[in-house]
Amino acid sequence: MPLQHAVLALLKQRPSHGYELKAQFEETIGPQWGGLNIGHLYQILERLVRDGYVTRSQVAQTDRPDKNLYTLTPAGEAEMHAWATTAWIRTGGFRDEVFLKLLGAAALGTQALAALIDTQRQTYLSELAGLAQQRRAHAAEPLVALLIDAAVAHTKADLALLDSAERHLSTMAAERGVQKPRASAAERRRSAMGGAGGEPGRKTGPWSDSA
Repeated sequence: MPLQHAVLALLKQRPSHGYELKAQFEETIGPQWGGLNIGHLYQILERLVRDGYVTRSQVAQTDRPDKNLYTLTPAGEAEMHAWATTAWIRTGGFRDEVFLKLLGAAALGTQALAALIDTQRQTYLSELAGLAQQRRAHAAEPLVALLIDAAVAHTKADLALLDSAERHLSTMAAERGVQKPRASAAERRRSAMGGAGGEPGRKTGPWSDSA
């Protein structure tokens, strides 16, 4: 569980209480990861205490309620070391809503596909501009800057994917965009009857049987 092990890594530096861990995580990782929910953090700490990776002790405070101080145990340090030195393996595949949008746009035809690719490209370019600003703001924070660099590389790859989608899906979108509309139920009934005013099973052409 990544957050659980990240908390162990923070506690490796020094014992901390809950809100201090939250602030330390957000400062260390930076804005790309997002905030850490304090309720979720306390659930993680409860599990770590239960599993013997962390101990909890109370520290008295004169002007406010006592606080819980969490300390890494030798078992917790061993668990964190095993996790931190083992390669990460992707297990869930690639799931990105953009792929589903490309499926829908290609089914609608070339205009819809071009509209999606254009607006998505502009979105990615705006993201890159924002990431460049973040990168300048956090240039002195190595871990934060590294995560921003990863976000930049990912977004550039997304842009390249749009170019590839444009090449690979345009023919399919063109074919689907010119499909004839399906006949209505009334039109299908008229066709089965041999024409707009015909009767089932009776010829209505010039070589029809005389009355």
